Amino acid sequence: MARHLITSALPYINGIKHLGNMVGSMLPADVYSRYLRQRGHDVLYICATDEHGTPAELAAKERGLPVAEFCAQAHDAQKAVYDGFALAFDYFGRSSSEQNVEITQHFARKLNENGFIEERAIRQVYSPADGRFLPDRYVEGTCPHCGYDKARGDQCENCTRVLDPTDLINPRSAISGSTDLEVRETKHLFLLQSKLQNEVEEWVAAHEGEWPHLSSSIARKWLTEGLHDRAITRDLDWGVPVPADTWPELAAEGKVFYVWFDAPIEYIAATKEWSDEDPSTRDWKSWWYDVDAEVRYTEFMAKDNVPFHTVMFPATELGVREPWKKVDYVKSFNWLTYYGGKFSTSQKRGVFTDQALEILPADYWRYFLIANAPESDDSSFTWEHFTATVNKDLADTLGNFVNRVLSFSKKRFGDEVPAGGEPGEAETRLGEQIAELLAEYESQLESLQFRKAAAALRALWSAGNSYLEEKAPWLEIKTDQPAAALTLRTAMNLIHLYAVVSEPFIPATAKVMREAFTLENDTATWTTPAEAKSLTTLTPGIPFTVPPVLFAKLTDEDLETYKERFGG
Repeated sequence: MARHLITSALPYINGIKHLGNMVGSMLPADVYSRYLRQRGHDVLYICATDEHGTPAELAAKERGLPVAEFCAQAHDAQKAVYDGFALAFDYFGRSSSEQNVEITQHFARKLNENGFIEERAIRQVYSPADGRFLPDRYVEGTCPHCGYDKARGDQCENCTRVLDPTDLINPRSAISGSTDLEVRETKHLFLLQSKLQNEVEEWVAAHEGEWPHLSSSIARKWLTEGLHDRAITRDLDWGVPVPADTWPELAAEGKVFYVWFDAPIEYIAATKEWSDEDPSTRDWKSWWYDVDAEVRYTEFMAKDNVPFHTVMFPATELGVREPWKKVDYVKSFNWLTYYGGKFSTSQKRGVFTDQALEILPADYWRYFLIANAPESDDSSFTWEHFTATVNKDLADTLGNFVNRVLSFSKKRFGDEVPAGGEPGEAETRLGEQIAELLAEYESQLESLQFRKAAAALRALWSAGNSYLEEKAPWLEIKTDQPAAALTLRTAMNLIHLYAVVSEPFIPATAKVMREAFTLENDTATWTTPAEAKSLTTLTPGIPFTVPPVLFAKLTDEDLETYKERFGG
């Protein structure tokens, strides 16, 4: 079996993330990881909080906490939410770790040795009111491209254009709000990406036929515009320090590496954090350094992160002239909007992940978000759509099927899988249909087409309902008890199959469905289409229980309550 290295874009430390962030990176990575594990692959799913840069300092200042203390608390708060969503990371690290300091400084030294880092004097925004140079994100103003009046000095959140603070119209300090800003000279380290342009182009060209169009088109756009040398240090109190053994003057001035230089390196560092917890059985370098072809590396991210992962970080990896593992497949997503407007962490617009879990269990959200993942285009979250999806797919198609089969069978045959009847034409047709739908489901998961995978899963659930309606055991029982027993036993086998194959999407519910049956040695991690055809895993006499309602239907009153609380 292959070895699969999986990472999702690191969530910023400054606050709990919204549903758009969840569906654009971590959740699909989790679904894919779970699926691969079930198929027997060796999987390592790594993520971490991105703790450096201006957002961390500003958020800590707002809370009145030292930045290190703020980051520690925020990391734990985010991890608790991701646990609540049942994200099965192998390790969830921190970019402020010693391991990230060590590896980031190593990368910088190697890039410098190879002639890809240069110290340059630049003119930078200085705030007399704050008594300091202002890094990119400490400067806010109006975007010169789209007119958005809350653009930051590094990137416009509205149009995603990368900016320099001096590009902004009517700039102001994000710390004090002062508009009394000056431009002064200071020194910074620059990564000479222009010298790596041809190598990055060759590397992207070797992959873009395989990548989704969104990923390759963004990478190609950046390369067509030309790679520019970029400053990779900042004037901040918090970050990976510039090593004094290589740049003593800058180290003395307290320069730290730019967050977008050290954040992607944290994928490697978090793997070392994981390895350092148990070095006798875990080898981080076997995943990242001089690895053989059997390690397949897949990254998950929203489209605003694509340039950094398809151009900037690969340029860094190429420039160190060491055999670090580079990404094989970049799965990128468009935006999930909230009633057509952007979810925004900074502006607290939309549903945030902690609020979502206060309202309903994780599986409601997991299924809805993946079934409506913004893959080919932006998709819009509305409470009307959410309510309709929960009620139709989860409550009616899956939940009602499970409840009516098990409740009816217990009432008429007792609490064991009923005996009687021989499979006939209807069961043969059902088996073939299930095998075909399961093959489609597998195919879409393998190709990371999540909306299509959700549609295939929904079709699997629907097939059970169609079979039940066709056979009508509530009528069969009146004239042919063995036939009714066969129908219910077949339907129970479908429930067990659904429990196994639905696990990547709705793990908590899948566990409840599986545990409804007291099946000795139930070790099935996956059911193949060929195995699914027979629908005979559950044999007569196996005890079962009727679980509580799997998914509660949402009412018009619920809908109005949600809209009143969150808008829409």
